[in-house]
Amino acid sequence: MVIRRAESRADRKTFVDLPFRLYRNDPAWRPPLKSEVHALINGPKTNPWFLHARAAFWIAMRGQEVVGRISAQVDDLVLQYMGAGTGQWGMFECIDDQRVADALLATATEWLRAAGMTRMLGPFSLSIWDEPGLLVKGHEIPPTVMMGHHLPYYEALLVNAGHRQIKDLMTYELPIADGFSETANRMVAMAEKNKRLSVRRVDKSCFDQEAALILDILNDAWSANWGFVPLTDEEVAHVGKKLKPIVYEDLIRICEVDGQPVAFMMTLPDINELTADLNGSLFPFGWAKLLWRLRNPKVSRMRVPLMGVRKSHQSGRMATFMAFLMIELIRRDAVAKYDTRVGEFGWVLDDNQGMTAIAEALESPVSKIYRIYERTI
Repeated sequence: MVIRRAESRADRKTFVDLPFRLYRNDPAWRPPLKSEVHALINGPKTNPWFLHARAAFWIAMRGQEVVGRISAQVDDLVLQYMGAGTGQWGMFECIDDQRVADALLATATEWLRAAGMTRMLGPFSLSIWDEPGLLVKGHEIPPTVMMGHHLPYYEALLVNAGHRQIKDLMTYELPIADGFSETANRMVAMAEKNKRLSVRRVDKSCFDQEAALILDILNDAWSANWGFVPLTDEEVAHVGKKLKPIVYEDLIRICEVDGQPVAFMMTLPDINELTADLNGSLFPFGWAKLLWRLRNPKVSRMRVPLMGVRKSHQSGRMATFMAFLMIELIRRDAVAKYDTRVGEFGWVLDDNQGMTAIAEALESPVSKIYRIYERTI
């Protein structure tokens, strides 16, 4: 077996293509767009994360067969916000062979150690804002937009290599066609009567300003969370450009208190349903199919990837009122306009008591768990 850096164009293609072979018999897998994965790993021209971070990528070969891949990352913002010596790894894919997994993880470990790191967290592909964590529960459920999917045996490969759980990220799902529980409905009714509260849709005609506002609230709302790393101005612009084609005004709401924007909720149609038959490629005709489908998307599932309330308003019942009001208003439009039947929100940190309480009030069970591991190096 040989492990080599994936630096050439051919090796990057091999790196990106590997999951298409490993998951070809997995009915729950949804192939990502290869162009998106290349853009993620190809440097600052296509991903502004590289303006404050650096990464290395490897592929494992056994003869002519590709048997695994991995990345290792050092992010200056992670060092600032999560502590000196904190390196990360990710993009892990591997055949069911402990020797291959051990060799890949050892390669990432040595690179991080040479960079001065003393512990490694992962998997992150490439940051906590991309696809964090290893799927350890819910393998039978297809991943929704911007969520990862992994083979069930990966968990044992990591544990056997000495990696230990440090944090779980949860997703919750529930049927939404017929409304929510009586507890949730009471919260919505009280919120609708509160004259200090108002909720508006985003205005796509001034998209850049709306995106900046939402991500400003997000950076403030999540700043005390485990693993938080702020999005830079360049990343805000990049994320806005990337999400614009799948942003629909009635699915993203901004909540104001006394006329000041203090909270938001972002919902995305499960674009994986619209790209599942493209096999990762927009060419030659995939782009036309996708553009047509995005004009009036009908999807069975939607995901709430982001929701936040400014820290100044997180205590007290007002935050609860805002959350339930935004959830209900978006639910109504998701059902009526997009034929959606199931909602998923997450990921949610396992110690986020506020979101856990909301999930309980909605009678929403945990559908998936993504696990982040730590190892001292």
